[in-house]
Amino acid sequence: MPSVNLRHSVRASILDEEERILLCRFAIPEPAGTVVWATPGGGIEPGETSFAALRRELQEEVGLAVPTDPPHVWHQEVVAAGHAEGYDGVINDYFLVRTAAFKPRGTLSDDQLAAENISGLKWWHPREIVSYAGADLFSPRDLATFLTALITVGAPSEPIQLGP
Repeated sequence: MPSVNLRHSVRASILDEEERILLCRFAIPEPAGTVVWATPGGGIEPGETSFAALRRELQEEVGLAVPTDPPHVWHQEVVAAGHAEGYDGVINDYFLVRTAAFKPRGTLSDDQLAAENISGLKWWHPREIVSYAGADLFSPRDLATFLTALITVGAPSEPIQLGP
């Protein structure tokens, strides 16, 4: 069986005091018109630890400093051609970050965010995700269910395996 080249990424489930989650609006070029709301984060650079990558990504995308290592709550593997440019798929490790609500603005310029397909940031309450009837997608697909469990039960002792 040939080896699969997966991009290793870190993502943050950032929850504020009202239990809202901060999501990035990704306008995906192919297929045209696809919009996906997903947690902030990105690829781990060579020689970088998961926590260092998480801190860097959160500073760049939303302007949040994370002083301690947050709990690892979810793990996801997606093997799908075209899911991550130059890779056969992605491994996402999600970490829970609790913070007071803030106006997200990272160190990346609007042009740099656009180059990463990010076209907006928004705080979402789980009930807004559940009741959303538009064409936009959420990642992971069952985000509201996992988010509700995270809020009600708290961080799991071992990361929960997510589907694609």
